[in-house]
Amino acid sequence: MPPKIIVVGASSGIGKRVAEIYLENGTKVGITGRRLALLEEILNKYPQLAEIESFDVTGTENVSHLNTLVNKLGGLDILIISAGLGDPATELVWEIDKRTVDTNVNGFVEIANWGFNHFVKQGHGQLVVFSSIAANRGNSYAPAYSASKAFQSNYFEGLAIKASRMKKNITVTCIEPGFVNTRQAKGNKRFWVVPVDKAARQIIRAIRKKKRKVYISHRWWLIAKLMRAIPYFLYKKIG
Repeated sequence: MPPKIIVVGASSGIGKRVAEIYLENGTKVGITGRRLALLEEILNKYPQLAEIESFDVTGTENVSHLNTLVNKLGGLDILIISAGLGDPATELVWEIDKRTVDTNVNGFVEIANWGFNHFVKQGHGQLVVFSSIAANRGNSYAPAYSASKAFQSNYFEGLAIKASRMKKNITVTCIEPGFVNTRQAKGNKRFWVVPVDKAARQIIRAIRKKKRKVYISHRWWLIAKLMRAIPYFLYKKIG
């Protein structure tokens, strides 16, 4: 029986393509996003399989909307958290930092906490987050973004350990993409840029295999390793 899936942040980018691939394969998917019109485009294409709830994860009704989606789907097996943002700037801009933390930390942790506890109660499930290769070190152009992604990756590692100690049938999967060809991938020094469809299919494969941590594309594990190994006096010249 196909799993019932919710993708939080599916109106564009990787989240949208992941949701579309599941829908193309006949899987029921609940999709969320801030832009209702974009969600309705997907709903109109897959009216028998898609369910939508439009909300901003920085708001106060995340759990209410998620519970509504679970009821619409008739259950939940996989919760994918794709919602996120980050804008680079040469100056330190409070509005950017606040917006980034409100989305990538506060909104994220409320949804992840709800999802984990939902799966604990039902006895099974898989929790997935799209973090970033940026989680591995600080970045002067987007300090709040890299810090927020480190929060996500570390939080998910903690949840994986917690699920293991609780002996619960819960899989916790952390995805750390490098550069993917979306509007979210900003900057003029991009390399190894992965097409959205390729990234989405690698992510779905990792989810199916119940991986704990995966880099997209897979060769980005080398960059992650190098980022962590470079001493600060060298890293500060490029970070």
